[in-house]
Amino acid sequence: MLGRGLRAVIPIVLILAWLAGAAIGGPYFGRIDEVSTNDQTSFLPATSESTVVQESLGDFTDASAIPAVVVFDRDGGLTDDDRAFAADIAESLGDFEGVVDGASPAIESDDGEAFQVFVPISSEGSADIIDAIRVYLETQTPDGLTHFVTGPAGFTADIGAAFSGIDGILLLVALGAVLLILLVVYRSPLLPFLVLGTSLFALSVSILLVWQLARAEVVTLNGQVQGILFILVIGAATDYSLLYVSRYREALETVESRWDATVLAFKGSLEPVLASGGTVIAGLLCLLLSDLNSNKALGPVAAIGVALSMLASLTLLPALLLVAGRASFWPFRPRFDATLALSSISPTTRPRRARGVWGAISRLIAARARAVWVVATLLLLVASIGVLQLRADGVAQSDLVLGQSEARDGQEVLGEHFPGGSGSPAFILGSADSIDDLADAALDVSGVDSVVAVSDDSPSGTVPAGSDAAVGPPGGPPGEPTVVDGAVLLQATLAVAPDSTEADRAILDLRDAVRSVDDGALVGGVTATAVDTDRTAIHDRTLLIPIVLVVILLILMLLLRSILAPVLLIASVVLSFGAALGVSALVFNGVLGLPGADPSVPLFAFVFLVALGIDYNIFLMTRVREESLRLGTREGVLRGLSVTGGVITSAGIVLAATFAALSVIPILFLLQIAFIVAFGVLLDTLLVRSLLVPALAYDIGPRIWWPSALSRANDRARSPEETRP
Repeated sequence: MLGRGLRAVIPIVLILAWLAGAAIGGPYFGRIDEVSTNDQTSFLPATSESTVVQESLGDFTDASAIPAVVVFDRDGGLTDDDRAFAADIAESLGDFEGVVDGASPAIESDDGEAFQVFVPISSEGSADIIDAIRVYLETQTPDGLTHFVTGPAGFTADIGAAFSGIDGILLLVALGAVLLILLVVYRSPLLPFLVLGTSLFALSVSILLVWQLARAEVVTLNGQVQGILFILVIGAATDYSLLYVSRYREALETVESRWDATVLAFKGSLEPVLASGGTVIAGLLCLLLSDLNSNKALGPVAAIGVALSMLASLTLLPALLLVAGRASFWPFRPRFDATLALSSISPTTRPRRARGVWGAISRLIAARARAVWVVATLLLLVASIGVLQLRADGVAQSDLVLGQSEARDGQEVLGEHFPGGSGSPAFILGSADSIDDLADAALDVSGVDSVVAVSDDSPSGTVPAGSDAAVGPPGGPPGEPTVVDGAVLLQATLAVAPDSTEADRAILDLRDAVRSVDDGALVGGVTATAVDTDRTAIHDRTLLIPIVLVVILLILMLLLRSILAPVLLIASVVLSFGAALGVSALVFNGVLGLPGADPSVPLFAFVFLVALGIDYNIFLMTRVREESLRLGTREGVLRGLSVTGGVITSAGIVLAATFAALSVIPILFLLQIAFIVAFGVLLDTLLVRSLLVPALAYDIGPRIWWPSALSRANDRARSPEETRP
């Protein structure tokens, strides 16, 4: 036994250590943008066609430039004053700080109602440069002439603006929701803040580690990964903390010493928390097998967050509760009961008479177990039919940002007056000996409007809106193309919007066409990057989902010392995932009218729902197994359900609320992940874990633990009166 002095020192040291970590990590909340990027090309594997072309651009142009397109239009046609303004504004934009190698001359549309200027923007601080240009144009544009800043740089700025609320409004909404739920659950003014503080400290240290890894280029960080990290840490740390608090409260009723209660609670929480967190971490680390770098980035980043969530809930929270003792639960302090302390049954496994909702559910399962799990299964199967309506094959870049987007509005205006792909060319990298044949082959592709070879005189990132193959800068005479190691770079302007399905088809046809001339020709650019991203995401989804299932299944087998129980648990969670996805598809299509989903949405939802859904089954079944060793399997099921029902339900509601908070960020991907995971977690918590799994385990009886020795233990059938908890 530890001496009193050491017992006092341990919690103080733990609290001070976490305080130091949070003090150092806290300031990094506002510095994530220093090490993050929303450049889609950086998320592709190095071997993808788009990546190879992107890396070669620096040999022909300033690869650090991102093209922006400034488009102006006037209903009824441009005036002479507008044309004079066009010449002046093009020159002014070319001199703007952050613009690389000047802007193109103003190019008037054939219908005489609009003109456009191509502006290459430095990739360093591109969003700030776009914002400054937009503010400048507000003060300079004549009345009646509307303007929009669009193109790849415009979309990047809008996406960055949408993510800007991650370390502000997202955190406030998530923490506010969790605090409100905890206040309702505990009805205590102190305990919710101890739990929430544990989550915040875990998040602060997570941010510190992730920031350092991103700075060292060990991981790739973007707004999407950052938002998920915030939510996952808050939700997971709160879940694990709720489990520990439940065990600690039980222990305080059976032992008088706060230290002894802490030891009992720690022993009772250690296995389920480690197993639950380990399951989530294992599922997340499977993402390292992904070809898509954005998926690879999420795996280790989120795993770090979950690991620190476990560590905080098993070190910081126990230390805080040890110091506060029974006062943590004021005004409903748990009282020491000497009769329970003298019980021959372990304090952590003593029978408790369940009342209220969980007592009623336990009695229902004892009386109608088979009917309960059959009906629950049928409900999930019916809900899963909606999966057939899920459209997860990719969405246009213009649909990524929800709500107002100047780049999206500008792209529509651009398409009304110019070729739809203006400012977002497809790049063709091929042999200089085949330049004419490559250009002709590209022009023969339906959806390609014009082709130009990059020359030394070409402004960075610009492309003309002509209709014939040409060599040289926009608006100028043909010049000599730039040749690097026997290769040339052609820019093909698409006739359709660069983020449309027609553009995707044009890119695939363009690749076939140029390779019929030059086997080594490659096609990249904004649209090609989107095509490659979607294809890679679909490949990852097909590969990773079975791997995640197998890994989690093996962990459950080791934890429960059984084969049958883990198989059934995995089947129940997969069925729950199918139901969540089915209902979500119907909501996305019929209620919200969303345009579709990114191919990574089902994969991310699967990893979170299966890993986190298994969490609640682990919480339940580890307690059921603990009770079954003393009371028999069927009695153990009822006892385990009645004891864990409240805490697991609270944990599920907290996690659903934190993921729902992602919807405050106006990004389509995050909205869909928020709904699927929040709904799926509630489904797991309220239906699968509360009814389906315990009813199935009760119906099967000891055989649920096959092939362990527990499966052969005597477990005589009991009447509902005998088994009433």
